[in-house]
Amino acid sequence: MTFPDLGLSPVVSAALASLGITEPMPVQALAIPPALEGRDLLVLSPTGSGKTIAFAAPILDRLVAAAAGRPARPEARSEARPEARSRARPPLSGNVEALVLVPTRELAVQVGKVFDAIGAAYGTAVGAAPGADKRATGRGAPARPRVRVAHGGVSINPQMLALRGGAEVLVATPGRLLDLARHNAARLGGLRWLVIDEADRMLAEGFAEELGDILALLPASRQGLLFSATFGPEAERVLGPVLRDPLRLGRESPPESGILVHRALSVAPESKGPLLRRLISEGKWDRVLVFASSTRRADNVARKLNNNGIPAAALHGDLSQAARTRALADFREGKTRVLVASDLASRGLDITGLPCVINYELPRSPLDYVHRAGRTGRAGQDGLVVSLVSPDEEAMLRLIGKKAGLSIPLSEARGPETGTGDQAPKNAP
Repeated sequence: MTFPDLGLSPVVSAALASLGITEPMPVQALAIPPALEGRDLLVLSPTGSGKTIAFAAPILDRLVAAAAGRPARPEARSEARPEARSRARPPLSGNVEALVLVPTRELAVQVGKVFDAIGAAYGTAVGAAPGADKRATGRGAPARPRVRVAHGGVSINPQMLALRGGAEVLVATPGRLLDLARHNAARLGGLRWLVIDEADRMLAEGFAEELGDILALLPASRQGLLFSATFGPEAERVLGPVLRDPLRLGRESPPESGILVHRALSVAPESKGPLLRRLISEGKWDRVLVFASSTRRADNVARKLNNNGIPAAALHGDLSQAARTRALADFREGKTRVLVASDLASRGLDITGLPCVINYELPRSPLDYVHRAGRTGRAGQDGLVVSLVSPDEEAMLRLIGKKAGLSIPLSEARGPETGTGDQAPKNAP
């Protein structure tokens, strides 16, 4: 199976290939063909399954087709579907053609980079792909789509200025989108595509009211693509109006992955810090993501790691956006070995090749544990999740195992800092 087999144009298929993406992941093979046909979709897709390309590729494909003055596929011809019209650029300031709603700043930046990367590869694609449509702009490559990203935590003024010429794609968090709409900086009346990514997390973050306000601003004639790891009764009630006769795809199950091992070490609260430092020092991991229960704890753990010669940084909502972006970049590039995060980072972060996640403290819910664990063992690679469990957390560990259907063996931590001999588990599977 290839991307052209799914119906993507030579331009977009070759753009993906130039980025090293040649074989569709299962969710992409499921979602791309009906998305190209204009169907509304509800896709149950776990974190790390490749869903961003599942909605980005068909949207960009149809933007290329519209710029060339033709429908993307014969099946897409419909008077009710405005995307069949030739419209290479939105004519008015602030006009948005495709809106992608996400729950966090980090996910907004990540999704925006995917759209940008594919669009930037159009030129290479036209030269490299036999049969690529060189008529899209009359100069060879289709115009690179204008992708804008909007989220809170930073000044709204640059985001308003960026939207003055309109945008083919706007990736936004709900609160900031509403702020832009109130300033008439984002005009949604001509919207063709609405994507809601991590829909269950959107509701968990308390965005139900904002979603209702946003839907009131959108045209009735649009295509809706909704991606979610789970979709319970509350999601059905709040998000049902987003879609029209949706095709339901996927299921609530873990993504295809390598071996993911879960371990738990019983340890006294005062011994967690020394044990964490020993696990990291003796482990064969180039990078480790550590989860803490609060911003203050994340800062304290990161500071103590640095004081003991282990390069670490904290990531949480109290940091400025610039500081968060820098911490993530340093971690991805290997400049920082350990990232200590609050649950802010349990969703939406795609850190390639992360071998280990350590829970300094257990999360407040089994679902949060699953999303923390989902940062490792991705894209067919092996991963390890180690939880440091104090006596008062053992009941939560049992609940997590029961609700998430996981076997998480609890063993006694051993080593000098715990007053026992031998070593705790240290190597990835």
